[in-house]
Amino acid sequence: MRAKVPSRPEASPPLPTREAILDAAERLFSARGVDGVAVRDLAREMGLTPSSLYNHFPGKQALYEAVLERGLRPIVDLVAASPGVLGPAQLNATIEPLTRHLATHPHLARLLQRALLEDGKLQAAIGRWASTLYGQGVAVLRAGAVDAGWEAAEVPHLALGLFGIIFAYFTNAPAVRALAGSKEDPFSARALAVQRRFLEKAVYRLLGPRPRSAGRRGRVRA
Repeated sequence: MRAKVPSRPEASPPLPTREAILDAAERLFSARGVDGVAVRDLAREMGLTPSSLYNHFPGKQALYEAVLERGLRPIVDLVAASPGVLGPAQLNATIEPLTRHLATHPHLARLLQRALLEDGKLQAAIGRWASTLYGQGVAVLRAGAVDAGWEAAEVPHLALGLFGIIFAYFTNAPAVRALAGSKEDPFSARALAVQRRFLEKAVYRLLGPRPRSAGRRGRVRA
């Protein structure tokens, strides 16, 4: 009789990577707010012990700041690199990667919106990012606002309006299908392509150069 070969022990599931931890943290922070998420909640979500999670991040503040760095740094860099004069090609070069980034991090827009409305111990971190993003956005808009027909006093309002246009789709993604009566995933390739085209048209109509009025060209002779 052959000896029974001992079975191999089942391999342990791989430990979550830093990116997987950031994904889970982004989702939980967006759903519950920063103060509503404890380190033990996130550890439980990832199948880790709190002490194991501390091997990646020394505390909740460091984790939150890492989520913001990963999510908002690419957006800040995109805005900073945006040209003052916006044509279709320039708009696509900004909006296409911005849309792709927000779709890759589907909870980021809601996290940002929620963080801006809440008061908490870690709000200074989101405040720094929001101030940087707003300041850069206003600086870029001022360059083309005059040609687009905007007055200087209207530029801050324009910046807030554009923020809403760009982020609202992703902030309200769970409600998009219900409101539109559609079964399509709002993050599908087709839906995102439609959103990207909408953003390009909307931003161009807000910021594109306006033709000079007939009065400025000169009077028409009788």
